[in-house]
Amino acid sequence: MTRTAARRFWPALAALLLVAGALSGWWLAAGGTASYPKGVSGFATGVPNGVYDRYGNLLQQALQTSMPGVDLRLDGSQGSVDNLERVTSGRDDFAIATADAVADFDAPGKDRLRAIARLYDDYLQLVVPVDSPIQKVSDLRGLRVGVGQPKSGVNLITRELLTVAGIDPDRGIQPAPLGVGDEGDALAAHHLDAFFWSGGLPTTALTSLSQRVPLRIVPLGDLTDALHRQFPDTAAYRAAVLPASIYADNPAVLTMAVPNLLITRDDVDLRLVEGMTRAVIDSRDWIGHQVHAAQRVDLRTAVYTDPLPLHEGARRYYRSVKP
Repeated sequence: MTRTAARRFWPALAALLLVAGALSGWWLAAGGTASYPKGVSGFATGVPNGVYDRYGNLLQQALQTSMPGVDLRLDGSQGSVDNLERVTSGRDDFAIATADAVADFDAPGKDRLRAIARLYDDYLQLVVPVDSPIQKVSDLRGLRVGVGQPKSGVNLITRELLTVAGIDPDRGIQPAPLGVGDEGDALAAHHLDAFFWSGGLPTTALTSLSQRVPLRIVPLGDLTDALHRQFPDTAAYRAAVLPASIYADNPAVLTMAVPNLLITRDDVDLRLVEGMTRAVIDSRDWIGHQVHAAQRVDLRTAVYTDPLPLHEGARRYYRSVKP
């Protein structure tokens, strides 16, 4: 190469290197494949056919596209309380839990819990056959009642609701600690008189059950104020209307709702959490098309994760998309 050609070549090469460096920086900042740790991360979901379970399966699929190399391992669980234990113990890195279960949770490692996003609301549902004489919670006295699995969020709120209604949750009813699928089967077989469930709308297990057994949802909203007075950890619950025709021909019913939080720990890599946060927001419409409750995931409300602070990776994502 002549000296004249070299003088022309090196500035051009330097410019190309600068462009390549800028593109590399953009790729990393935008969440490219080199910007987060690859490998397996555990995600605690919930009972089969519950909304946690369906949401987890769809989020797993979304991550295969948005974060290649991240393998989200789905771990079934009893629900919110079980999920909190799994994350604090390190068995899983991610999970979903209701805000009241987080507020009530008191175990080693609680101070390491962080939030990624507020997702959608769970609706508390007391399910009975359409011709049942049960009209309110106090009518459950002495009856066979599904109360959710011991480490589920529904079991936690059910015990508190029964107490507010003047019923001992251990002796005042015949409690059946079952998941929603087994509760539905037991109701259909006349082995239960009623069962409690807390989940997004609609819940697949209840939709299927309503096709076998005409159902009715018992109103619960009138107990909201009493629940707040007696159990401060239930502050996140609010009175809410369960819309008509969610399950077959049910009328609109005043019940209660509570936010769900996507949670993690403070030691989970912030680049992984940032990518997870982006995937949750970007996949909302696709997941929401299949899980109706997920349509409620919203960038404007996702940051309201009380009682947990945001993980720094999630905070970094929300700052990056702030108008």
